[in-house]
Amino acid sequence: MALPNFGHSITASLVSLSSALQDTGGGQSGGDAPKLDPVQLVVHASIPVKAVLIILVLFSVACWIVIGAKALHLSRARGESDRFLKTFDQATNFDALAQGIAAFRGSPYARIFAVGYDEMNRMTQGREHAKLGEVEASHVESATRRAAAKEVTHLESWMALLGTIGSTSPFIGLFGTVYGIMDAFLSIGNQGNANLPVVAPKIAEALIATAIGLVAAIPAVMAYNYFARKVQYLADNLEGFALDVAARAKLGGV
Repeated sequence: MALPNFGHSITASLVSLSSALQDTGGGQSGGDAPKLDPVQLVVHASIPVKAVLIILVLFSVACWIVIGAKALHLSRARGESDRFLKTFDQATNFDALAQGIAAFRGSPYARIFAVGYDEMNRMTQGREHAKLGEVEASHVESATRRAAAKEVTHLESWMALLGTIGSTSPFIGLFGTVYGIMDAFLSIGNQGNANLPVVAPKIAEALIATAIGLVAAIPAVMAYNYFARKVQYLADNLEGFALDVAARAKLGGV
């Protein structure tokens, strides 16, 4: 009696295995396997990951706005400054140069000159080509150097935002990544199933947060370094120009 039972058991096992293989093959050939769509992953992401993605997208938009505005600002300042410096070197006196200064409103050099010219006239009470004493000359020099420092601060405006975006975006994206992976492990523990359909969506949305964090950070860091070099170059020249204006003001603006 044992042999027939044993043969029946083997036959039943083979039938079950054959049915399972047929089901597996039919599922794969029918294309029923779920496909991961990045857009759907973002739409159905958890609330913390969505918050991280929204913050990073806003950072990225703000970064490119600042990059565009700062590029135009520095381009205009450099272009008008080159033209003003040529006019400054060719001018015979400050009075003639001051008459056409309105054409160089975008130049920080022109604004420094305007401060020095006004202080020179105030010290000399409007007397033409009057030389300044040591005290008056020191006052004009102090005024022009303060104006130069103010112009450097103006040139650096909004650069702090680029530095903040570049330094914080990777960590914000990393927070989204850590939360997504933690959520994936919690799903494994709650469902008792470590199959890819359970783990893959949450890990994928976590990696999307990392990618967007890098997309926001990399342009911000590159732009910050580029603008910092440009501003430093202008800052060094503005300091020297402030002293030049003060020296010519001491001689009566000639």
